[in-house]
Amino acid sequence: MTDAPTTARAVLVLEDGSRFVGRPYGAIGRTLGEAVFATGMTGYQETLTDPSYAGQIVVMTAPHIGNTGVNDEDPESSRIWVAGFVVRDASRMVSNFRAQGTLDDQLEHDGIVGIRGVDTRAITRILRDTGSMRAGVFSGPDADLGDDEQLAIVKAGPDMRGRNLSSEVSTTERYELPAEGERIGSVAVLDLGVKTSTLRYLSQRGFDVIVVPQSITADELRAIGADALFYSNGPGDPAASDSQVELLQGALREGTPFFGICFGNQLLGRALGFGTYKLPFGHRGINQPVWDKTTGTVEITSQNHGFAVDAPVDGVLDSPAGFGRVEVSHFSLNDNVVEGLRALDIPAFSVQYHPEAAAGPHDSNHLFDRFRSLVIERGSASTAKQESN
Repeated sequence: MTDAPTTARAVLVLEDGSRFVGRPYGAIGRTLGEAVFATGMTGYQETLTDPSYAGQIVVMTAPHIGNTGVNDEDPESSRIWVAGFVVRDASRMVSNFRAQGTLDDQLEHDGIVGIRGVDTRAITRILRDTGSMRAGVFSGPDADLGDDEQLAIVKAGPDMRGRNLSSEVSTTERYELPAEGERIGSVAVLDLGVKTSTLRYLSQRGFDVIVVPQSITADELRAIGADALFYSNGPGDPAASDSQVELLQGALREGTPFFGICFGNQLLGRALGFGTYKLPFGHRGINQPVWDKTTGTVEITSQNHGFAVDAPVDGVLDSPAGFGRVEVSHFSLNDNVVEGLRALDIPAFSVQYHPEAAAGPHDSNHLFDRFRSLVIERGSASTAKQESN
């Protein structure tokens, strides 16, 4: 990493007026977004390239970042998506045999404005107590703007509520990945911010993976003739994704097997007739404990979400949208937030976390096997019904 001149300043300004002065990290300039903290000790490259972080200034709680550099194997997408990056101690050297470059250079290459040398523990305590809020990182000439002017710029920035960001991160063109091993069918993946590892795990389960834009219509989706439907993770407010909810409701009425993760869980909740709400500071990191009511086990999960499904954790529920019985299949052991849904009368389920987490943990990877079994069972049932007729 090439140090900026010792006189170079960067400033992180939070919406509540809190200010933290450090040094530039990555690109020079100004960036605005929602300040959130991520608790992962590893996997910063996967975090940065996760499209779910679009629009967010990520504060890393782990103090030492960048020591393993960056490489061409670990990214979860084609670019870094975070709006800004905040670290305490940026590594001054790279020490990993897989490294192909430095994180600082990659941030600069992708135009990501960051800041280093600030007290990320103090920032995290503010966000934990007050909640995620709008923020800005200012470096170069923007670092010399007046305090009041910087704060006014931050307060004029976009609020995460009501933002439809999946349209900004989704693919614009359909593309496909062939099944690996024994083929069991095809799955249409609605790209709301999908990660590379998700597609790989689906392909490894025998699916021909057909990735489609978030703007696809019901007729276009039906014409593909996929055996199943998958909704990916993604950024933004689920309340701003009415068209994706309507698309899913149509697929559920046709009996299409469905699996959704993260943003896909929130959209399944809406499709079933439940509401969503914004969490105070969200769940972000790779150490989130979740209770799986189906297996009676605790799983340590990777998460990144600021919104959640509004539904009772206990008991069997009637879908307000007319899809039969539903139960909350998973919930957070930290705050009882809904972490999964399972429809009992239609072939659909979802989880709020990331079973594909490339940097770990891998406790929940078996959910891709559950989806595979669901599709096989549904196909067998349809074949038996046709033969009986």
